[in-house]
Order: sequence, then structure tokens, then C-alpha cells
Amino acid sequence: MTRDTNRIGRVREALAARLRVPVEYLVPLPDTGLAHDHVAIGETGTLARVPKQSQMGLEASANLAYQAACFERAGESGHTPRLHDTLPPDSALPMGALVVEKIEGRPLSLPDDLEALAAALAAIHALPLPGPAQRAPLRNPSDPLADTFSEVMAQSAFLSGAGLHADAESQIGAELRAAEKALSRPDRPPVSLIAFDAHPGNYLVDARGRAILVDLEKARYGAAPFDLAHATLYTSTTWDVDSRAVLTRDEVREFHDRWLAAVPDALADGCRAWLLPLRRIMWLWSVTWCAKWRVQSAPSSVTTSTENWSAELSEDALVAHVADRVADYLDPDTIAQVRADWAGADTGTPVAAMAD
Repeated sequence: MTRDTNRIGRVREALAARLRVPVEYLVPLPDTGLAHDHVAIGETGTLARVPKQSQMGLEASANLAYQAACFERAGESGHTPRLHDTLPPDSALPMGALVVEKIEGRPLSLPDDLEALAAALAAIHALPLPGPAQRAPLRNPSDPLADTFSEVMAQSAFLSGAGLHADAESQIGAELRAAEKALSRPDRPPVSLIAFDAHPGNYLVDARGRAILVDLEKARYGAAPFDLAHATLYTSTTWDVDSRAVLTRDEVREFHDRWLAAVPDALADGCRAWLLPLRRIMWLWSVTWCAKWRVQSAPSSVTTSTENWSAELSEDALVAHVADRVADYLDPDTIAQVRADWAGADTGTPVAAMAD
């Protein structure tokens, strides 16, 4: 499959025509994500967020509307960029674009910024819930845990074709069975607005010290512990070069404690017993996604969906970085290391377990 080296040039030309500005006014930002191009719009303090694909497999207009709703809903927290405009899809911008606030800031530095990270997520999770009829177009499953596990199981179909070591495949299989058993509990955590893409590389820290979550395309109504896990798992904290860190159990426990203290008591009480079980499921989501990416990014892979992980959509350096991370996360020794987070622990008392 041939990489499209002229794609970003066409994106700039299309944006220039839509925004009625010179092409030179539009400055592409480094290609650091598989799902979007980002182009700064002169000195306006805004940027164009241009989808390369839809990670949720949505048709172009639906994908854009979904992302706009993510920014609008989470914007009330004060910890996400403001949405300025929506550019509908057309022949030149087939996936459309959003114009959002350009956040000036630095990457997270962990563990030092864990307090800011906990505060940002707490602000999002504590937002008042709209009534069920007002939650569309964001995903609002009747059982968010079962819904997420169904995503995990769908992605697990790629494990057999991803070239895994037999030990890695065996360990992931054991975790899938354990997660399914954990979800047989009749109780469920409270529902909140969640990012579902809360890994540390998706934040910038502004001049006021606030952590700003800048990637919001997969927000939904679900269980806040998924975000807490995605913010602190090894498979998240080592994903982005600029914010790379490996957190200790004590650091994760302190992060949990800060979040629990920052959210309303009812939310904290309802989520406390789910911190570790959903940590396991979020990790499973991540590693099964890795298997899916490895299969679907291969040159021989063909897709007709808007969910497109083709390597041709991103720069060589980014693709190589993702391939390196995927190889690490699917390595049997890494899997064993991550599983130690919850192996043998009482998953009903996760905070205490992580302090051991």
C-alpha cells in the first residue's frame, strides 16, 4: 500500500478554501495521532481538527456530529478545548473538520501532574447528567460495562491473526475469562460522561496548571473507572513519548484517592469497588485493540469502513512508533507485568489492594 504523501497538502488547500484564508496561514501540527490531522489557523488561537477516519466506524457526517457533541458536553468542565465551528464534509474534506480552541501548553509530566490529571477527569465525570432522551448522539448503553466488554470481545477476534506468542495469547485468554466472571455481578457503578480516551498523551497542561483533555472523539455515558484506568495503565502511560512514565502502585493509589476526594460522594462511593475490575477490562480493551491495529494496518489489509487503520494515513515515524508500542504491549513479559496490578487482589477493594 502506497503512503499518500500529498494528503496534508490537500487538507490545507481544502481548509483554505472553506475558511477563506491563504494556504500559508494554515500550519500543520506534528502528526502524532492515528485518527486526525491538526492544522493551526494563523494567529486566531484555533486549530482545525480534521478526521483521517472514524475510530467508531461512523459515516462522515455522523462522525463529525458525534465529535462536536463530545466537545460541547465536556466543555462545561473547563478542562477541554472550546468548540468554535463545524465544517461539514464535502468532496475536498470528505470527513469534514472541527474548529476548536488551540490549547497552549506542555505535555503531562508524570507522576508530578497526577493531581492535575485527577482534577480534570473529576470535573468531567461530575458534570450533571442530561436526561436519557437528551444524551444522543453520544453512546448511552443500558449496561456500559457489558457494552465495553462486547467491544473487547469483538476486538479479541483479531488475536489469532496478530502473530502473538502462544504465552501472550494464553494470558489474554485467561484475563478475558476472568473479566467475564467479574461482570456477572448484579451491581453496577454510576453513569457519568466519560472520555474513553483518557491516556496521558491526550492532555496539555496550560499556564494555570490545568490539565486539558484535547482529544474527545470517543466520549460516551459510561463508568468513570474506565477513564481512571486508561489514564494510569502501563499501556497508556508509555504510549506517548512526551508524557512517558511507568507509575508505581502507590502513585496509582494516590491518583485514585485524589479523584475519589474530588467527585461527589455518591459517585465516589459507587465507583470505589469497581476501580480494579474495570482497570482489567480497560487493559483488555487496549491489548485487543493492539491486535486489531496490527492486523488492520498491514499492507494486505483492505477496508471499506470509515474506521481505517491503514498505515498510509499517517507519517512513517508515527506508524513505526505505534508498531513499537503494540509489540511491547503484546509481549508476554509485559502482559505478565501489567497483570500483576490485580493478580491475587480482592477486586472488591482495589484501593487497599494497590497499596500493598
